[in-house]
Amino acid sequence: MTEILPSILSADFARLGEQVASLEQAGCRVLHVDIMDGHFVPNLTIGPPVVASLRKATPLTLDVHLMITDPDRYAPLFIDAGANHVSVHQEACPNLDRTLKMIQGLGALAGVVINPATPVATLDEVLGFVDYVLVMSVNPGFGGQKFIPYTLDKVRQLAAKRRERSLHFAIEIDGGVTLENVGEMVKAGVDWVVAGSAIFGAGNPADAFKKMRQHAHSAGMVQV
Repeated sequence: MTEILPSILSADFARLGEQVASLEQAGCRVLHVDIMDGHFVPNLTIGPPVVASLRKATPLTLDVHLMITDPDRYAPLFIDAGANHVSVHQEACPNLDRTLKMIQGLGALAGVVINPATPVATLDEVLGFVDYVLVMSVNPGFGGQKFIPYTLDKVRQLAAKRRERSLHFAIEIDGGVTLENVGEMVKAGVDWVVAGSAIFGAGNPADAFKKMRQHAHSAGMVQV
């Protein structure tokens, strides 16, 4: 079944523990945590101390997305803080193979991220061992942006490569997810759907999570 990953970037940080607890009770299994450094993307978010605090507050899997210029330096710090998954941008890693294997060597699942304008072909050499691929369906840096439709072509390309090469990486998508388009994403081949504003901006995050999960599940039952 498709996983819905609420992104805490859109949460009310004054009520973060409460909101995370409500999502856990609603059946959420994975939280998405966006890390931005103000250099790789034009925004600044949180660091390892917040992830460590979140780790103490919840047993949920923490999917940490590093939108930073020096992932080799900081990935170990986030793993030490409690990250279970760590994804790094292809665009930020001159030695992508080494970076991904370092993350795996430290005990976390390793993911690689591509921006909307980055070709899927740049990942050909790492698809054989990477744990997941995150397709950005907006340009990274801010929540609440509109979905970029052509990014679904990247999902379809990845799904085709996975079938053709009998690989097992998960496909994740992040950006502009709504109840109206999540089904299309799942039908294209997405396994993990990151949703921020659609969940935390809906008034009741737990109810919004359940609705999103139901839409995704219904789409997954349709043969395409």
